[in-house]
Amino acid sequence: MDKTTLRPNYYKDKHGKDLFSHFKDGLLNHEQLSGFYLGNIMKYLTRYRQKNGIEDLEKASVYLDQLKELERNEK
Repeated sequence: MDKTTLRPNYYKDKHGKDLFSHFKDGLLNHEQLSGFYLGNIMKYLTRYRQKNGIEDLEKASVYLDQLKELERNEK
């Protein structure tokens, strides 16, 4: 599964923007956004064995990539 599969079109609004795009537009401040990303990373990592296996690990990876980008842009 590639990362584009993890961001399907039904997550986009009528303007074609998904939640990650809204985050980049300033929907949340840095602290809120990093907490959101960390929470999702932890959620997917702690449940992957009981729920969706590799799919949840890939979802955690998407949020980790977003967190890394956020931190890089903060410096």
